[in-house]
Amino acid sequence: MLLKYRRILLKLSGEAMGSSGQTIDFDAVGNAAEQIAEVARLGVEVGVVVGGGNIWRGRSGGKMDRNRADHMGMLATAINALAMQDALEQRGVPCAVLSAVPMQAFCEPYTAREANRLLAQKTVVIFACGTGCPFFSTDTTAALRAAETGADVLLLAKNVDAVYSADPNAVPGATRYSHVSYDTVIEKDLKATDLTAITLCREQNIPILVFGMRDGENIKKAVSGESVGTLIDRG
Repeated sequence: MLLKYRRILLKLSGEAMGSSGQTIDFDAVGNAAEQIAEVARLGVEVGVVVGGGNIWRGRSGGKMDRNRADHMGMLATAINALAMQDALEQRGVPCAVLSAVPMQAFCEPYTAREANRLLAQKTVVIFACGTGCPFFSTDTTAALRAAETGADVLLLAKNVDAVYSADPNAVPGATRYSHVSYDTVIEKDLKATDLTAITLCREQNIPILVFGMRDGENIKKAVSGESVGTLIDRG
């Protein structure tokens, strides 16, 4: 199979690990791990950022201090990262978890140098604990790690199959985009990702591919250059 992208940064939402409040859905984790394993076996170098929304969302903290609520969210991503690591290793895929927050008893500390070394060795690298700082989303983490590792593309696996002009569940006639520019996403507030992430990708010229996770072939289709979801670039 011809590959369009040799090194990818895949962002998996917490919902890909289990529905909100369900903690870990091991069938869902296994399905995601199977897709990652398949592209890794093709020789693609894979970095993964996992969200934590299935366990905890900072905005769910109500009147909690935002710093503390976001720290809880970082811990949730570490739990998801360890679950994904286990699922990948069960499938014979070399995998490492690097954490932005030191927790050596569970995973290795993150450095860009170590991440790049492992990726070059065809080890799947899972990035835990976001950026290590509150107020930054895991989409922003994914954009940052994509830049630091020189990823060819940022893959955003979402619950919707593309970027739309409005929420397609609420607006049945919403326009579906197959290709759109960074500037259009920002100007029209298309909700493809957060403003920090889209701005960083624009500055670093990292294309973003937004697609639905439900199709079990979408990650493989994406790395082979097939048309899936919405491509965001300079247009």
